[in-house]
Amino acid sequence: MTAKIEVHDFNLFYGKNQALHDLNFQLNEREVTAFIGPSGCGKSTFLRSINRMNDLIPNVKVRGQIKIDQQNVYDPHQDLVELRKHVGMVFQQPNPFPLSIYDNVVYGPRIHGISKKAELNEIVERTLKQANLWDEVKDRLDAPALGLSGGQQQRLVIARVLAIQPDIILMDEPASALDPISTERLEELIIQLKESYTIVIVTHNMQQAQRISDQTAFFLNGYVVEFAQTQRLFQQPTQQKTAEYIAGQFG
Repeated sequence: MTAKIEVHDFNLFYGKNQALHDLNFQLNEREVTAFIGPSGCGKSTFLRSINRMNDLIPNVKVRGQIKIDQQNVYDPHQDLVELRKHVGMVFQQPNPFPLSIYDNVVYGPRIHGISKKAELNEIVERTLKQANLWDEVKDRLDAPALGLSGGQQQRLVIARVLAIQPDIILMDEPASALDPISTERLEELIIQLKESYTIVIVTHNMQQAQRISDQTAFFLNGYVVEFAQTQRLFQQPTQQKTAEYIAGQFG
């Protein structure tokens, strides 16, 4: 497998408090990697490190490297707009803009200079189809996005991310606010999307990690305790803490 993201001796500090310790692993291209672990263990902090969202927090310092396609994203010359174009993000709560369904999807392309109506129309149809939402909304693209159900809103947000043509999609607990049927649809969508994208998902749901991911990292207290192929990690963990967490002894 080709490494898409390589992590080398990565540490992160909030002021004097160290939140991530000596992370070293690689995430493969066109695979789904799940991050599991109890609340506050560093999963989301690391996820936000990949596209440097943590830069928005005061007093954050990092040591080490995160490389995407061999390029260190913490290089002083890194263009953050360009980075976040290539690394899209889906959050825990669906967060469509208070605009129409159509205008949500074309928001990013317009920012990046696309203005031709025909081109924007093509992007809307293509990405809504990719997000398995087109058939449900194609006749009401001018309707407010906030009128969609929670599951539809989350798929719309994914379409909005796809519209800027990223290579990598980061997902932070994307199903936690959804009902079981919407969660199932989202999981099916993630499995489809990995044919074209590298996907990293933070999840508290260990069954979800087993269903959709190729690799899993178990985070605890800012460390990655174990990183392995998903089925091996769940069936034959090599670390005692991993076995205890999977067995529900803490978390």
